[in-house]
Amino acid sequence: MNEHAPQQHRPNRLRMRRHGVAATVTAVAAAVVAGVLAPATASAAPRPDVVQQRLDALVKADGVPAALATVKGRDGRARTYTAGVGDLATGAKVPVDGQVRIGSNTKAFTAVVVLQLVAEGKVGLDATVDTYLPGLVRGDGIDGRNITVRQLLQHTSGLPEYMDPAGILDNPRRYVEPRELLDAALSQKAHFAPGAQWEYNNTNYLLAGMIVQKVTGRPIGEEITKRVIERIGLRHTYFPVPGDMTIHEAHPKGYMRAADGSLRDFTELDPSWGWAAGAMVSTNTDLTRFYEALLGGRLLPAAQLAQMRTTVPAELLGSGVRYGLGLVSRPLSCGGLSWGHGGAIPGYETFGGTTDDGRTASITVTAFPGNDDTSAHADQAVDAALCR
Repeated sequence: MNEHAPQQHRPNRLRMRRHGVAATVTAVAAAVVAGVLAPATASAAPRPDVVQQRLDALVKADGVPAALATVKGRDGRARTYTAGVGDLATGAKVPVDGQVRIGSNTKAFTAVVVLQLVAEGKVGLDATVDTYLPGLVRGDGIDGRNITVRQLLQHTSGLPEYMDPAGILDNPRRYVEPRELLDAALSQKAHFAPGAQWEYNNTNYLLAGMIVQKVTGRPIGEEITKRVIERIGLRHTYFPVPGDMTIHEAHPKGYMRAADGSLRDFTELDPSWGWAAGAMVSTNTDLTRFYEALLGGRLLPAAQLAQMRTTVPAELLGSGVRYGLGLVSRPLSCGGLSWGHGGAIPGYETFGGTTDDGRTASITVTAFPGNDDTSAHADQAVDAALCR
């Protein structure tokens, strides 16, 4: 059984969920998004562990090279798991709690920083984008004077998507500036009037990151590091600096599945096209700690956390799913809700959830996109871990 004790900290340290199989390639650009059984005693035969079984199935049935998980159950104990291989070429083992690209989980970090600035009186949730970026957001049906910060964080702005899927996949090591990404979005027509409906869109968080930089005078990565990563001690999480294409610590390789089913190594890439919407690197354990700290009130005052948890329907992400301000709620089969985000980027896809009573689970697979059923099976694995 590949269940491991929690990993010791080393001293030195996108995509959102799919909108359906037909949208897989577009979703790649968008990336740009638990109680378990105690170890058996010497006198008792090991009982099957639902999390390990689910990870093994993701490898064997869904064909992902590797699956990793961190789960914290009702007993408060964190457990880490692995399945598969970390490197298809060498057959190397999967690093326990290895670093991975977390795609659109980055949005939750960005939203926290914006809401901290709201709490400090430096940003207004219902202020317009033009308040902070005057004259910048203009286009066909697009006007920053009519779009609010809240609409950005909740994906109700009507802005078009900035990302070109083919361009990313053809040249994954190319660096792009945020303004270039914004220009790509503004060259298109608005999808709907601000506030009229919900539609997941990375351009929203591109602008949220630009607002943070304008208000603070510092890069979004530095603000996330200071206000979130360092504040709660996420020792294996970072926002890549410009030009950084590597994953710093022990990690499984990430693969992109081609149309013919073959897997291409996408471990090293320039995540600048994800930026404030999807660039970050972390571990499953650090992600569970982040969402625990967030829901536990350690990152935001109560008023701003309540705003973050105020949701609108997001049924395209699944039955009963709702979207807040950079935070997703999902109904559990055992009752109640889990909170989190999830994310994908070529090479990796992460799923997870945290409950109000402290159960938490984060699962990563090392191929994106997977087969037609991978995402559903991974969501089911998270549900099984939280409901055990």
